Amino acid sequence: MESKLFTPVTLGPLTLRNRTIRSAAFESMCPGNKPSKMLRDYHVSVAQGGVGMTTIAYAAVCQSGLSFDRQLWMRPEIVPGLKAITDEIHEAGAAASIQLGHCGNMSHKNICGVTPVSASTGFNIYSPTFVRGLRKEELPEIARHFGEAVNLAREAGFDAVEIHAGHGYLISQFLSPYTNHRKDEFGGSLENRMRFMNMCMEEVMKAAGNDMAVLVKMNMRDGFKGGMEIEESLQVAKRLEEWGVHAIVLSGGFVSKAPMYVMRGEMPLKTMTHYMTCWWLKYSVRMFGRFMVPGVPFKEAYFLEDALTFRKALKLPLVYVGGLISREKIDEVLNDGFECVQMGRALLNEPGFVNRMAQEEKARCNCGHSNYCIGRMYTIEMACHHKVDNLPACLKKEIEKLEAK
Repeated sequence: MESKLFTPVTLGPLTLRNRTIRSAAFESMCPGNKPSKMLRDYHVSVAQGGVGMTTIAYAAVCQSGLSFDRQLWMRPEIVPGLKAITDEIHEAGAAASIQLGHCGNMSHKNICGVTPVSASTGFNIYSPTFVRGLRKEELPEIARHFGEAVNLAREAGFDAVEIHAGHGYLISQFLSPYTNHRKDEFGGSLENRMRFMNMCMEEVMKAAGNDMAVLVKMNMRDGFKGGMEIEESLQVAKRLEEWGVHAIVLSGGFVSKAPMYVMRGEMPLKTMTHYMTCWWLKYSVRMFGRFMVPGVPFKEAYFLEDALTFRKALKLPLVYVGGLISREKIDEVLNDGFECVQMGRALLNEPGFVNRMAQEEKARCNCGHSNYCIGRMYTIEMACHHKVDNLPACLKKEIEKLEAK
């Protein structure tokens, strides 16, 4: 069968030169919550490497939505800096997307400026922090922030936005029965739990108009007992299809409960604590990290079986993400009916991987999924260990051990 990989694909008003998308893997390259030269250089390198579209990750739609101090916060003063990045991406022949979201309970007051908010009041042990349940009169304002962020993305030259409705962030916190214990019309039944998502999507689709593509990342499963499962997630996807979104990115996992369900493999705790500056957090992670962040075995295309269930039930374009490191598996996924594929770690390991796949039918990147890049991301910029000079011997040993599994 002839490969679809290097054929154009249309998502709403946007046509991509091929079917590859750099996934919205958080870069941690935005100190001061604004774009940096490092962010520009990385995304331009991926665009020059042949990708159809590159996605700048996890921009908070308002200050209360910030998870990290090295994360984008969408506001008018950063538009010129983002425009400089999208201009260079376009010059390299790729489209530019930006992921927009609100972290909800995955933050601290010293980062987001307020007590972290969520669907319901509680305590997030992974942050760790007390969390305040949002009052229903506050929800329309947050939804409007999503629409305002779409308009800012347009000003900044983006061709598409990806709305983050998965991974246990705020929209996902409303959707999941694990975090939504509300007794009002925003809690209880799935129809009620979808109300906040509906409010956000109404603002997003209105702002996107006819000239911006809208993708939504959502969970197929939350990844643990008591979370969202496929039956309810299919109903969420069908609702998004009714909203007229141009593609759904099919993912899974809950950062505050099942983080490695998202990424697979083990969390490299020595790497994570090596870069931490907070002494008590460093020692807490060393002592309890294995219990709090249990590993989940990695296999290539680990979400594919669940994603095929969604492919059979939906008509709109679907984007597959999760464990793609070879052209052979990417061709298989596209032949299974998915319009596009997303890659994160593969394009961190090798920004020019797409160009190499155009030359080699058996192309495979050498990402070993030690997750070194994830371990350091929480403190400094995301980077593949293959690109880092002078790694300490203890971290090299950890990487070798994890990649041998």
